[in-house]
Amino acid sequence: MDLITNNLPEVLMILGIAALIIEVAVLGMSTFILLFLGMSLFATGLMMNFSILDNSLTTALWSNTLVTAALAALLWKPLKRMQDNVDTKEVKSDFAELDFILNSHVDEQGLSTHSYSGISWKLKSHQPLSAGTHVKVVKKEVGVMWVETL
Repeated sequence: MDLITNNLPEVLMILGIAALIIEVAVLGMSTFILLFLGMSLFATGLMMNFSILDNSLTTALWSNTLVTAALAALLWKPLKRMQDNVDTKEVKSDFAELDFILNSHVDEQGLSTHSYSGISWKLKSHQPLSAGTHVKVVKKEVGVMWVETL
């Protein structure tokens, strides 16, 4: 315990960096709690290192409480808005280039299937397509390929 109290600013900065690494690398900025705590721990350790704050456990506790609350109040809405900004464009992949000949009739119900890469995919189409039609994949969803005539 003496090692921690004698080197409290350095310990706080190390804990702050560890919390930031866990938030960014492991959690992918999904919670923000460790982000605020890590920034608070690092800032408190830095202020103690420059003798702005007293070098004691009580000061560290109160400083981290107040700085974490202030950071959460200031940064919550901007970070939440940044997190809600989602890219909606479709991802291009090898499915978009896939074309084949239908073995059975296809419609919007998705009752027919096509085996590709070891997986049985449901086939759907906006207009009914008969067996033997040459089609290409135009859209993909989880377990479903949307096709149209080529």
